Amino acid sequence: MNSQVTVANVAEIRKQFPVLNQQVNGRNLVYFDNAATTQKPLRVINALIEYYTGYNANIHRGIHTLAERATRAYEETRQAAKDFINANFAEEIIFVRGVTEAINLVASSYGRTFLQLGDEVIISGLEHHSNIVPWQLVCEERRAYLKIIPVLENGELDLDAYQKLLTRQTKIVAVNHASNSLGTINPIKEIIDLAHQAGAVVLIDGAQAGAHLPIDVQQLDCDFYCLSSHKMYGPTGTGILYGKREVLEKMPPYQGGGEMIKEVTFAKTTYNDLPHKFEAGTPNIADTIAFKSAIDFINEIGKENIAAHESTLLAYATEKAGALPGVRIIGQAPHKVSVLSFIIDDIHPFDIGQMLDARGIAVRTGHHCTQPLMDQFGVEGTVRASFAVYNTKDEIDHMMEGLTRIINFMK
Repeated sequence: MNSQVTVANVAEIRKQFPVLNQQVNGRNLVYFDNAATTQKPLRVINALIEYYTGYNANIHRGIHTLAERATRAYEETRQAAKDFINANFAEEIIFVRGVTEAINLVASSYGRTFLQLGDEVIISGLEHHSNIVPWQLVCEERRAYLKIIPVLENGELDLDAYQKLLTRQTKIVAVNHASNSLGTINPIKEIIDLAHQAGAVVLIDGAQAGAHLPIDVQQLDCDFYCLSSHKMYGPTGTGILYGKREVLEKMPPYQGGGEMIKEVTFAKTTYNDLPHKFEAGTPNIADTIAFKSAIDFINEIGKENIAAHESTLLAYATEKAGALPGVRIIGQAPHKVSVLSFIIDDIHPFDIGQMLDARGIAVRTGHHCTQPLMDQFGVEGTVRASFAVYNTKDEIDHMMEGLTRIINFMK
């Protein structure tokens, strides 16, 4: 397609997503929980069916036809992922279960190897628990310090404070590309450059960026970048960790087992080359193969077209929600992915979510695995509506009608 996303295009796009064609509680489904997981187009579903019905086999070590076909398809996804983020080498793409495992891999392998007593790790106040807890664990073990970049009132990071946090003891900086709770797009190129000037390596959590933002790891010069397939119209349980080859080669394996070895004796084991050193055991073959179909789907529409459509939806929803009585939008950074996070005076987010669900509208409520961020804003949680390429202004109107009824009912 690779052309501007119009109302007509969205109608055609929606036909590719069978899950959207249903009723929930007697109403047409409105799916606004895309930051948690996106729905899957038919090409992704068909890729899974094709693998299991046509060439289900284990990969890499088999010499029979099905194994060779499965290996080829699996490695085609690695090449597609390399091209998607413009990595230098295919072996810099490590398949993982998702961003959570990617961050744990880096924290465990790189962190435990290179962090020493008194060293520092910097994360931000916008982070998902998946980019907080692994660093807490390794810092506690290595007796290093965890430092936090403050968040400004509008949901942006305080870069002046960040620069002051950087010292000669800073060894790792780990931040998200975009916030899952507020939608804030972080200036990661500036964050990376400043970290490198201090001698630190940088990990970028790209969970909320993969389906929305351009990613060029060579231009960014990040040391690690993580993506989850299921937030990019792909299957659950698979994703990638990108790492610079020279950094990955210095790191010990994360797990031991088959595939990650060259030779095993009871006296000593020698490890496999990249990327296999970090891919122990039988992987999630089917979902990884189908991940390529999701990447193809995004590429065919074009990220710039997806982003433009989602930006229009976000602006429309923000204006409509802001006009409702008692609504407070949490996170108003000027640059955001398509996430609208809000509360309504005297109504618990959970109640709002349940009442919207009664009208067939799926939103996310709660702290969104960002409890420290919710504490900063003085709220237990928010209602989060997040938009994707298949969403429409009409669906936003349905949500606003539902919110208006909830506000009037709860007066």
